[in-house]
Amino acid sequence: MARVNILVVDLHDVMRRGLCSLLTAQPGWSVCGDVRSGLTAVKIASELKPNLVILGLDLTELNGIESARQIRRNNPSTEVLLYTDQTEEHFITEAFRAGVRAHVLKSDSEETLIDAVTALANHEPFLSTRASETLLQQMLKIRTDVDQSYALTSREREVVRLLSEGKSNKDIGSNLRISVKTVEAHRATVMRKLGYTSITELVRYAIRNGLVQP
Repeated sequence: MARVNILVVDLHDVMRRGLCSLLTAQPGWSVCGDVRSGLTAVKIASELKPNLVILGLDLTELNGIESARQIRRNNPSTEVLLYTDQTEEHFITEAFRAGVRAHVLKSDSEETLIDAVTALANHEPFLSTRASETLLQQMLKIRTDVDQSYALTSREREVVRLLSEGKSNKDIGSNLRISVKTVEAHRATVMRKLGYTSITELVRYAIRNGLVQP
């Protein structure tokens, strides 16, 4: 394997030292720097153009996700690995949108981290087991939403759109030229079909399915 030059970015000194020790013990791997600042990481990555950056999520000046976004924008060939203890769907999906190509939990084994770096060195994405499960659950949820959207009639989808735009039952009735009671009936049917109990859930559904703009 060709030499792999790595930049390590984490808020905690002990964590960075441990990572550097582990990485430099691997044949052909070297560490070009270790910093705690996201802003500094972006600057160093632009100057040194490492093969790979290992980013923590909580950093000074810029968080890991925004740092990843800027690093990838400035250096598209530099791979980014998010090394974190966060498993929430929001963080994982946002990280991959920002250009992260690997996710490893700090609770994962050293072998997992080494496997992830090896994969990225070959420009192959890598997901921890937890990240894979989270993204799969998101895909299944989206698929469920799509299936449910087909179960709604065109009139019901129109009611969902107007409700999500903040229109009152009276306004919707006037807009669609139906009675308020009919609007209420459509609303109740939609909530039952989708299994929702609040307008907030309905708004999220409408955004996910393109009925309204976020």
